[in-house]
Amino acid sequence: MTGLRPVLAAEIPRQRLDTVPGVAETLEALAATASACTLCGLSAGRTTVVFGMGDPHADLMFVGEGPGAEEDRQGLPFVGKSGQLLDQLMWEEMGRRRDRCYIANVVKCRPPGNRDPQPDEITACRPYLDQQIELIDPRVIVTLGRFSSQLLADTSTGITKLRGAIYPLGDRVLVPTYHPAAVLRGGGQTMAEMRADLVRAKRALSP
Repeated sequence: MTGLRPVLAAEIPRQRLDTVPGVAETLEALAATASACTLCGLSAGRTTVVFGMGDPHADLMFVGEGPGAEEDRQGLPFVGKSGQLLDQLMWEEMGRRRDRCYIANVVKCRPPGNRDPQPDEITACRPYLDQQIELIDPRVIVTLGRFSSQLLADTSTGITKLRGAIYPLGDRVLVPTYHPAAVLRGGGQTMAEMRADLVRAKRALSP
């Protein structure tokens, strides 16, 4: 995704879950609420809400940026070429399939023309992501790309400097890495670095 400028973490206000109207007690209820959401302008152009997929009790969660055209059509995250690469690397470096993790995005509706999500759109969608994390309760969160990494790490540091380490996130850990689309564009070096990040995440999952 490309946009006008970076979105700084400080621009995205974090709402407490207990102050958000309609806090859901189950992932299914939250998905139902999200399916009818009109809190930002992205709702006007979507085909479907791309809420997330995978094991609702997974110890591993991936968080991307936003749906693309194929995701918008199918209603599932990471089902295009980026998703195929994520599946490949997840299996080769972590020995896992999608049914052993949960995959979601920062925003649940496709930005027009695959542009970057804007601050107001991220603000509107953040309570959904926060509740997903609370309900799934993963031990390790792998953020895919600049937006999800900066948002959850609460930093404006670029992804190339942010990746390569593990960060505490409450009683969880955060492992930032590249978005698979960036790896497809970037070639061998970014591929090797993303592989290393996934190995890092696998080690963090070890007892």
